[in-house]
Amino acid sequence: MSAREGQTFAGESGFARWASFVKLPHTVFALPFALVGVTIATRVSAITVATVGWVVLAFTSARWVAMAVNRIVDREYDAKNPRTAQREIPRGAIAVGQAWASVAIAAACFVLAAWMLNPLCLELSPVALGWVCFYSFTKRFTRYAHLVLGLGLAIAPVGGYLAVTGAWSEPWWVLIALTVAVMSWSGGFDILYALPDVEFDRSQQLHSIPAALGVPRAIVVARVLHVVTVSALSVTVWAIGAGAIAWIGVAIVAALLAYEHSLVRSDDLSKLDAAFFTMNGVISLTFFGCMLADRMLA
Repeated sequence: MSAREGQTFAGESGFARWASFVKLPHTVFALPFALVGVTIATRVSAITVATVGWVVLAFTSARWVAMAVNRIVDREYDAKNPRTAQREIPRGAIAVGQAWASVAIAAACFVLAAWMLNPLCLELSPVALGWVCFYSFTKRFTRYAHLVLGLGLAIAPVGGYLAVTGAWSEPWWVLIALTVAVMSWSGGFDILYALPDVEFDRSQQLHSIPAALGVPRAIVVARVLHVVTVSALSVTVWAIGAGAIAWIGVAIVAALLAYEHSLVRSDDLSKLDAAFFTMNGVISLTFFGCMLADRMLA
């Protein structure tokens, strides 16, 4: 039997199965950035506790849709890959019909949350759902699936901002900079996540940057993307006129990304789990914490 995949729950309880199915611990990656978007938006609009609640529901629901669709459409590949063979659908812990039902419920919750936030969020909700579902098919035809995933996660901070303001940022490029930051950050760590699957992806004619370029050059691409991340976060902090604590947050992100890359070498992927999950979770939580503290103490 294949070993249990990282960041999953032991046991066969309903909670363990469904939480592992959508990789619940990975929520820590993008949810803090959704709240960064909310925090930035408070500079131009008032906020309520209800708004934050609807943002969290919208994010959680959209993420569930994205993860569940990915598990459904990739189930045959997952069954063949020793790293993923014990995922819930391949091993029969969750039926495909049950998975689709969960997608429908989560999508309905997302649209409800968008409706409760403002008309713009409601209008954009089908676009957001379409994009996060589209990612699941991209490995079949492009090596740049990592960036498609990154843009999907970048919807989170933009959505958080729009949920509060109901309008695009002023200046317009503030949200673009934040989008680039999250897209490059998550695209970079997704490249690292794909490193162990190089041979499998090639054997199945699946596309990824590691499969196309090899492990050493893929690591270089991930490093370049993370340089872009720090640069884009710097532009964002500068553009909104944030204070010293926000800049400290950028510096910490840069240091943590450097440490993350020190854990991953082309000839040693044994620390990849720590680099992928632990470091990126700390990065998102730390940056949000610094942005929130800066805003509260301004």
